[in-house]
Amino acid sequence: MSGDRGADLLDLYDRALPQVYGYLVRRVGNPAVAEDLTGETFLAAAQAVKNGGGPRLSTAWLVTVARNKLVDHWRHAAVEEEKLPLVGTDDVVLDEDADLRFERARARAVLLELGPHHRCALTLRYLDGLPVAEVAVEMGRTVHATEALLVRARSAFRAAYAEEEEGGVR
Repeated sequence: MSGDRGADLLDLYDRALPQVYGYLVRRVGNPAVAEDLTGETFLAAAQAVKNGGGPRLSTAWLVTVARNKLVDHWRHAAVEEEKLPLVGTDDVVLDEDADLRFERARARAVLLELGPHHRCALTLRYLDGLPVAEVAVEMGRTVHATEALLVRARSAFRAAYAEEEEGGVR
């Protein structure tokens, strides 16, 4: 890095944009929302640099900022859930077998049908691989409350997945 954090952030933007956007679009399933969250991520990073804060500039740090923006998005969605329709898209994966692509798309569709708190908890725990204690911190909950939420979220996911498998109408 050059020592000029503003210039360093611009350089990092060019290198990290695909990773940050990719992280977000895989989790929200909506390219427009992922683009908005990516923009918010880089604005927050620029503000941190302007204020002299933030750790060493890196792609990992930006993905952490993106994760925080995603959690904020899901919190807001929880409040506005009845007003906002859920929109999902299917992944296009060229090098995987068709059955696996179908199962992934099905799992994503089921995940997107869950309430924002369940979706957020499952994504942070199983897609991002965070331990329960970190999921609790990200969601602003106690560890015990997060464990209970994960139990309910897994149960809701299994039930919705089974119903979708049986061809049930939601």
